[in-house]
Order: sequence, then C-alpha cells, then structure tokens
Amino acid sequence: MDVQESSKPMIATQQEMVESKVPLAYRDQCAHLLIPLNKCRQSEFYLPWKCEDERHTYEKCEYELVMERMLQMQKLKQSNKQGQGSSIPLIPKTANA
Repeated sequence: MDVQESSKPMIATQQEMVESKVPLAYRDQCAHLLIPLNKCRQSEFYLPWKCEDERHTYEKCEYELVMERMLQMQKLKQSNKQGQGSSIPLIPKTANA
C-alpha cells in the first residue's frame, strides 16, 4: 500500500487501521497519527480545545503529503512539456477530437 516516491513510510499496519476503524479514505502515511487522535477525541467528547497537539501533528503530516504530491505533479507536467507526445497523456483524447 506504499505510495510510489513518497518520503514518508507507512507506519500503521492494515490490521491496526481495521481495529481502530479508520475509514479507507484516511488510510495513508499519516494514519498512525490519526489513530491516537481519534482515541483522544472520543475520550474528550470531541471538545475542540482538547487534543490540540495530536490534531496539529496529524494536520501537519497531511499538509506535507499534499505538498509532496503537488511537487510530484509539477515535475510530471514539466517532463510532459519537455517530451511532448513521448509519454502517455494524463487526459486521453476522445474519438471525436
């Protein structure tokens, strides 16, 4: 389940995420931070001023993943501009185009 060229390793195992009932959409390289955050939220009745450290750590991890994906996309677009037509296009042309 590792993402190619990601600097962050997958720390939480599939079994840990299933036991903690982490939704599929949130099972990424930051899931190991989401598990204790959700436990804290449940124990503190989702009060917004509780679990601030855990939330900040999780959100920072997610932000870093997004920035990493943006950088990868930017590099992909630059390589497509340099080698026009030599690689597979991101959006295929339709038969009528």
